[in-house]
Amino acid sequence: MDSKQLQQTFLADRAKILLHHPQGMGNYFTFKSAVDILGLDWDELLPNGVYNITGEGYYDMGYMANLIGPPESAVAAMKEHSSWEKLRIYPPDLINELKVLAAKKKFGRELGDNFTVMGVEGAQGGIGYTYATFLNPGDEVITTDPAYFHFVPGAELNGAIVKPIKLGKHNGYKLNPKEVEAAITPKTKMIVVCDPINPFGVVATKEELLEIAAIARKNNIIIFNNITHNTHQTDASAQHYPMASLHSPETPMDHVISVSGVSKGYGMPAIRVGFMGGHPALLRGAFLLKMETTKIHINYPGQYASLAAMQDYNYLKKSTEILRRNYKHIEETVDMTEGVSIPVKPQYGFCMIIDISATGVSAQEIATALLKYKIGVITGDGLGDVGDIEYIRLNYSHPDIKCFELFREALPKAIADAKKGIYKQDVIKFFEKIGSERGKRIIERIKE
Repeated sequence: MDSKQLQQTFLADRAKILLHHPQGMGNYFTFKSAVDILGLDWDELLPNGVYNITGEGYYDMGYMANLIGPPESAVAAMKEHSSWEKLRIYPPDLINELKVLAAKKKFGRELGDNFTVMGVEGAQGGIGYTYATFLNPGDEVITTDPAYFHFVPGAELNGAIVKPIKLGKHNGYKLNPKEVEAAITPKTKMIVVCDPINPFGVVATKEELLEIAAIARKNNIIIFNNITHNTHQTDASAQHYPMASLHSPETPMDHVISVSGVSKGYGMPAIRVGFMGGHPALLRGAFLLKMETTKIHINYPGQYASLAAMQDYNYLKKSTEILRRNYKHIEETVDMTEGVSIPVKPQYGFCMIIDISATGVSAQEIATALLKYKIGVITGDGLGDVGDIEYIRLNYSHPDIKCFELFREALPKAIADAKKGIYKQDVIKFFEKIGSERGKRIIERIKE
């Protein structure tokens, strides 16, 4: 059998869904797509198969890793607890100190009869367990367009039907309670509230969250509240509220499942530490599912590193200052670059969008040219239909200001190169090879 026959014969239907899914890994355009187009050396840019660009002279503004890195206190704690005693036994789901701290610091709750926290393999693990625990085939899930890469395919591989709400200026680039209520049908099982929202970095107001929670409660709908990017307040005037923290006798949040981790806030994606919070009766189902699939508890050194990091307030202060400095630099760059704009100012985290639609060329062509000038970015087609060829998502967490100085030099050059049409056919070939329906629409738009 050839590769296609092997896949069609042996893969489960849920795996087949991902083969040509526009948001399946490898099926959307990133700086990695541009590596082959430009004929660059993979080992030079991404040695040992790492996800982020680490090649000398290159800067990664694409994947959402906190490039500031971990606090020294976390590294010291990890070394201290990498001992013979700790490594020879299975760790608990979460050590008690970390469970208490995660409940209070990440979700704004105390542990008790109606709230607990379990450990998961990063916030990404929390996404998978939430979908697998609560979704049945045919259930409808309300999310946004654009949205984090894995929200849509993760739901669909569980047999759910995704009902996206398009984001734009009309709703402030976030979920509007009235639009959410209008999207509900008798089949709606879950509302995904990503807040701060990836890719725009904006946050919902307390009133908006309470209204969405009330709508879901009235209709017996579970809320999946992903708050992965809530550690850094990059806009001092904004205030983020974990939905779990809004729990009261008048506004019970027992129907809310909350997920966060330490990758974004504390620069430790390699240790895969995440938290899933909710009512113990609901998390019991998630825990049992986890034990029958991965059966992975977070390693001891990683748990102690997370405990140290989440109490390192000096690190949080310094890293927030870096992010505010970096955003200001990008804002100035955009202001001086013709055809580029920022749809909405990010408020939390280090994730933002620039809109290049006024340049007259696609985001994919510009992304290819940016890599030529040693800047890696990710384009909008992996996030949804909205902004698929108009949006470039940026990670502005790099601690070295040289990254943003190079971006300022590279952006106008990349636009000028893209306008020459030298990458158009290669971008078209990429989407032809993927064969997704979104890719086919993108080809037609690029050809116009």
